[in-house]
Amino acid sequence: MTLTALDGSTVQIGGVRGGRGQLLLFLSPDCKICDALLPAVRSAQGAERQWLDIVLASDGESYAHAEFVREKHLGKFPYVVSEHLGRSYGVAKLPYAVLIDEAGKLSSTGLVNTREHLESLFVAKETGVSNIQQFLGQVKPRRASSGE
Repeated sequence: MTLTALDGSTVQIGGVRGGRGQLLLFLSPDCKICDALLPAVRSAQGAERQWLDIVLASDGESYAHAEFVREKHLGKFPYVVSEHLGRSYGVAKLPYAVLIDEAGKLSSTGLVNTREHLESLFVAKETGVSNIQQFLGQVKPRRASSGE
């Protein structure tokens, strides 16, 4: 999917993109959790810059999002306003993230209310599971052995 960002630039969503992954973070200017998550997003942008591009996304009125970008100093991130994009990935609650791997395949998705949730998407990708719940389902509880 090709979209136009608030700044007028073209943003390619998904597909093979020169061996780089892509994190789509769906948020809203009036979401307090989204606002609290922004420092973690900025940190991830630096920590994962070798392989990952982050795109902020939402729907609604573009002017409200443009003001949000200015107020929160988000100009370093492509920011797209597209209801179709959110519907394409089944976004129902915010903040929600979609991680697309370097091959252009959907890697992991989920609500991201904290830094740990955001980082769990990267762990899920590294371990080959689609979400942290699937990973936890694969982990077998350790039994305490007798006599030790």
